[in-house]
Formats: sequence, structure tokens, C-alpha cells
Amino acid sequence: MELIIKNSQTKIKVSDKVFNVRFNGSLVHQVVKSYLSNLRVGTKSQKNRSQVSGSNRKPWKQKGTGHARSGSVKSPIWRSGGMTFATKERSYEKKINRKMYNNAMRCIFSELVRKKRIIVIPSLIVNDIKTKLFEKMITNISENECKTLVVTKKSDERSILSSRNLHRINVCNISQINPVVLIKHRTVIFTIEAIKAIEERLIT
Repeated sequence: MELIIKNSQTKIKVSDKVFNVRFNGSLVHQVVKSYLSNLRVGTKSQKNRSQVSGSNRKPWKQKGTGHARSGSVKSPIWRSGGMTFATKERSYEKKINRKMYNNAMRCIFSELVRKKRIIVIPSLIVNDIKTKLFEKMITNISENECKTLVVTKKSDERSILSSRNLHRINVCNISQINPVVLIKHRTVIFTIEAIKAIEERLIT
């Protein structure tokens, strides 16, 4: 298939195996869910009664003191005692193999093409680090003010610095794209180099 280059009569030929495959909603859902789960950090941890500091000696004898009976100062009902059901570190990782991930990415790219949410430009040239000028340039390319993602082959410091104060425009290179960031942006702008590099990566 062919994609039209923005502001040009020429077209770029891309592989149907990457940009024209049947959408598999369940696979995409599974990969997105896995990606979001892997971002979670299960580092919360509490101490149970066996881990808090303190003596295991019985505080006082069982009867005759007038106190309620107690067996340890580390009891959960005592101040500075252990937690009854202590939370422990856990992993939320959901493993997805590389083949499934690549197939999901092909589905997403194909759906973006079908919905005309992908724009191809020859290159992204940013001469000055000016947020206002950069925003105007991207708005002219996308022809709207929706949430936009700009993908380049390599990181460009000028474009990154120009866009970091813009809440609706994000810039990344091909190694930083993922299923979630592609789905949540209304328009995705690719340079020719970037889209060719992605095609080469996903076609194998």
C-alpha cells in the first residue's frame, strides 16, 4: 500500500504486512493491559508481628495483675506492634511474548492508517528552540489542535525542548513508542525515516 506525504503529490510505499493487517481487538487489549500492568510498582511493604522489633517475652503474668492478658508487645493491637495482614512487595508483571507484541503493534498501525490518523512528513526541521513556533508548525501539519504525537527516527534535542511545555504535543523516537502512547493520541506524525525504520522492525 501507499501513504501520501503531507504537502506533496508523492507517495511512500509501505508493507501491507505492517500497515494493512486485520484488526485484532482482543490481542490489542491484552497487550495494552500487559503494558499498563508492567508500569505498576508493587513496592509497598509492611511488617508483621514477627518482623517488628521488640522482645518475645510475655509482658506480665497471665492472672492477678488487673491487666488484660497479653502474650507479646509485638501484638497487632499494641502501639508499634506488627500489622495483622501486612502488605508485601509484589510484581504486577504480565508477560507478553515478542510475537504477540509485534502483531498488536501491526494491528494498531493498520487501524491508525484506516482511520487516517497517521501523517507522513519528509522530515522535521526545528531551527530554534521556540515553543510557540513549534506548536504552530505541528498544528499546521496536523490541521487540528488535538493531542498529537511526533515520531522521529532519532531523538532531536531542539524538538524535545520546544515541546516539553506543550500538554497536547509529544515528541519521541521510534524506540520510545508503545501501544498506549499510539492509541491515546488523536494524530500521529511520522517522518519518512521513522516510518521506514518501524516497517523494517515489524516486518521481520
